[in-house]
Amino acid sequence: MKDYHTEKQSTPLPCGGAGGGSSFFPESELIINPDGTIFHLHLLPEQLADKVILVGDPGRVALVASHFDSIECTVESREFKTITGTYKGKRISALSTGIGCDNIDIVMNELDALANIDFTTRSEKPNHRTLELVRIGTCGGLQPDTPIGTFILSEKSIGFDGLLNFYTGRDQVCDLALEKAFKQHVDWPSSMGNPYVAPADTELTTRIAGDGSDTVRGITIACGGFFGPQGRKLRIPLAHPTLNEKIMSFAHEGLHITNFEMESSALAGLSLLLEHKATTVCMVIANRLAKEANANYKTSIDTLISLVLERI
Repeated sequence: MKDYHTEKQSTPLPCGGAGGGSSFFPESELIINPDGTIFHLHLLPEQLADKVILVGDPGRVALVASHFDSIECTVESREFKTITGTYKGKRISALSTGIGCDNIDIVMNELDALANIDFTTRSEKPNHRTLELVRIGTCGGLQPDTPIGTFILSEKSIGFDGLLNFYTGRDQVCDLALEKAFKQHVDWPSSMGNPYVAPADTELTTRIAGDGSDTVRGITIACGGFFGPQGRKLRIPLAHPTLNEKIMSFAHEGLHITNFEMESSALAGLSLLLEHKATTVCMVIANRLAKEANANYKTSIDTLISLVLERI
């Protein structure tokens, strides 16, 4: 079988290594299906490319793959659909994650297991394989310069979800100065847990940005929900109704909070801990400041997909 792996010598993480010091992963921790695939994604290690495009909607995987020159495999399980193929000589896996940072936790850990754990011995491989992951999504714009249709690159992501707080090394990979400044500015309620700030990979973000003429960079907030956590009120009153106003006025080292979405912080944070390269680029489909939205965005997002495929 052809070896598609691009490997590099592993280097220790600030947190003590992605494997946490464990060389063997028992069945309860690493669940492998009877057919040899990883538990949720149902992928075999050889079906994963080094370049991965993540989307939320399973239906969007086919849209990404429609640009491929050839298709190698299609695998679907629950909300996780994967198509691996080639685009202009680049081997790429397009994968849907579903919605939320909890699903990113599943996807990132299982992708890393496919890349860096030997399923036969259940031990970490001696050479680390680095994945490049770009999430293509939709978001809500929070600034006057992020109208509907804007492509926003998440240079840093503030996680309201709390997921990274469960992992050793959280402080070593996060921007603690930004975290502190943000909590002070918005008078962050302790009852809502501790937010974390995860930077995207600088080189990959710069590559996807190109010359910067078609993207905006900023700070993204990844929320644990679509309604209350993003300041939307329907029939349940908000516990902190002025939080969005404080968020929109925050600035740190020249960066403003540009958008809301629901996955970028977990992707960036887990990628740092697992020594992968990741970034998020989203198209604005609603501007919260202008109170405008475009629900018919599915055709125009193909432009963003094409941009990422060229630059990944």
